Amino acid sequence: MKYKKEEIKQHFLDFIEDNKNNDNWLEDNIDDLHHHCFNTDYYIIGTYKATKWLNDEVFNIIEFIKEYEMSIFGEVYTDFSDPERIVNMYTYIIGEEIVYEWINENYYTESNILLVG
Repeated sequence: MKYKKEEIKQHFLDFIEDNKNNDNWLEDNIDDLHHHCFNTDYYIIGTYKATKWLNDEVFNIIEFIKEYEMSIFGEVYTDFSDPERIVNMYTYIIGEEIVYEWINENYYTESNILLVG
Protein backbone atom coordinates (compact mmCIF):
# COMPACT_ATOMS: atom_id res chain seq x y z
CA MET A 1 0.00 0.00 0.00
CA LYS A 2 1.33 3.42 -0.93
CA TYR A 3 -1.12 5.74 0.83
CA LYS A 4 0.85 8.67 2.29
CA LYS A 5 4.08 6.70 2.02
CA GLU A 6 6.04 9.78 0.95
CA GLU A 7 4.76 11.71 3.96
CA ILE A 8 5.75 8.87 6.28
CA LYS A 9 9.12 8.60 4.56
CA GLN A 10 9.71 12.31 5.14
CA HIS A 11 8.91 11.79 8.82
CA PHE A 12 11.63 9.12 8.93
CA LEU A 13 14.15 11.27 7.03
CA ASP A 14 13.48 14.13 9.45
CA PHE A 15 14.11 11.69 12.30
CA ILE A 16 17.44 10.68 10.71
CA GLU A 17 18.38 14.33 10.19
CA ASP A 18 17.60 15.11 13.82
CA ASN A 19 19.82 12.27 15.02
CA LYS A 20 22.69 12.08 12.53
CA ASN A 21 24.97 14.46 14.42
CA ASN A 22 24.34 12.79 17.77
CA ASP A 23 27.79 11.13 18.09
CA ASN A 24 27.43 7.55 16.87
CA TRP A 25 23.76 7.24 17.72
CA LEU A 26 22.68 6.11 14.24
CA GLU A 27 25.40 3.48 14.01
CA ASP A 28 24.74 2.27 17.54
CA ASN A 29 20.99 2.02 16.92
CA ILE A 30 20.88 0.90 13.29
CA ASP A 31 18.98 -2.27 14.22
CA ASP A 32 16.42 -0.31 16.23
CA LEU A 33 15.78 2.68 13.95
CA HIS A 34 12.27 1.50 13.15
CA HIS A 35 11.46 1.10 16.83
CA HIS A 36 12.83 4.54 17.77
CA CYS A 37 11.11 6.37 14.91
CA PHE A 38 7.76 4.58 14.72
CA ASN A 39 7.17 2.93 18.08
CA THR A 40 8.28 5.33 20.83
CA ASP A 41 5.81 8.10 20.02
CA TYR A 42 2.55 8.52 18.15
CA TYR A 43 2.64 9.65 14.53
CA ILE A 44 -0.70 11.41 14.95
CA ILE A 45 -2.36 12.38 18.20
CA GLY A 46 -6.07 13.10 18.32
CA THR A 47 -9.16 11.46 16.89
CA TYR A 48 -10.06 14.40 14.67
CA LYS A 49 -6.59 14.62 13.10
CA ALA A 50 -6.45 10.86 12.63
CA THR A 51 -9.88 10.77 10.98
CA LYS A 52 -8.90 13.55 8.57
CA TRP A 53 -5.58 11.81 7.83
CA LEU A 54 -7.29 8.49 7.02
CA ASN A 55 -9.72 10.22 4.66
CA ASP A 56 -11.54 7.83 2.34
CA GLU A 57 -8.77 5.21 2.60
CA VAL A 58 -9.84 4.06 6.06
CA PHE A 59 -11.29 0.71 4.95
CA ASN A 60 -8.32 -0.07 2.73
CA ILE A 61 -5.98 0.74 5.60
CA ILE A 62 -7.97 -1.44 8.01
CA GLU A 63 -7.76 -4.35 5.58
CA PHE A 64 -4.03 -3.73 5.12
CA ILE A 65 -3.47 -3.80 8.89
CA LYS A 66 -5.59 -6.95 9.28
CA GLU A 67 -3.56 -8.78 6.64
CA TYR A 68 -0.29 -7.67 8.24
CA GLU A 69 -1.30 -8.66 11.77
CA MET A 70 -2.70 -12.02 10.68
CA SER A 71 0.51 -12.84 8.81
CA ILE A 72 2.80 -11.70 11.65
CA PHE A 73 0.81 -12.49 14.82
CA GLY A 74 -1.85 -14.93 13.65
CA GLU A 75 -4.57 -12.63 14.97
CA VAL A 76 -5.61 -8.99 14.87
CA TYR A 77 -4.73 -6.72 17.81
CA THR A 78 -5.44 -3.19 16.55
CA ASP A 79 -8.57 -1.50 17.88
CA PHE A 80 -10.28 -0.42 14.68
CA SER A 81 -12.78 1.71 16.56
CA ASP A 82 -9.99 4.20 17.31
CA PRO A 83 -8.78 6.23 14.29
CA GLU A 84 -5.62 7.24 16.15
CA ARG A 85 -4.62 3.60 16.64
CA ILE A 86 -5.36 2.84 12.99
CA VAL A 87 -3.11 5.65 11.77
CA ASN A 88 -0.31 4.78 14.14
CA MET A 89 -0.37 1.07 13.30
CA TYR A 90 -0.44 1.85 9.59
CA THR A 91 2.56 4.18 9.88
CA TYR A 92 4.34 1.52 11.95
CA ILE A 93 3.87 -1.04 9.16
CA ILE A 94 4.79 1.33 6.32
CA GLY A 95 7.71 2.51 8.46
CA GLU A 96 9.19 -1.00 8.42
CA GLU A 97 9.43 -0.88 4.65
CA ILE A 98 10.84 2.65 4.63
CA VAL A 99 13.51 1.88 7.23
CA TYR A 100 14.48 -1.34 5.44
CA GLU A 101 14.89 0.54 2.13
CA TRP A 102 16.88 3.32 3.81
CA ILE A 103 19.26 0.89 5.51
CA ASN A 104 19.82 -0.97 2.23
CA GLU A 105 20.65 2.29 0.49
CA ASN A 106 22.72 3.91 3.26
CA TYR A 107 24.36 1.24 5.35
CA TYR A 108 27.10 -1.07 4.18
CA THR A 109 26.46 -4.03 6.46
CA GLU A 110 29.58 -6.09 5.69
CA SER A 111 31.75 -3.39 7.24
CA ASN A 112 29.10 -1.77 9.45
CA ILE A 113 29.68 1.55 7.72
CA LEU A 114 26.94 4.14 7.64
CA LEU A 115 27.08 5.99 4.33
CA VAL A 116 25.17 9.01 5.61
CA GLY A 117 26.61 11.61 7.84
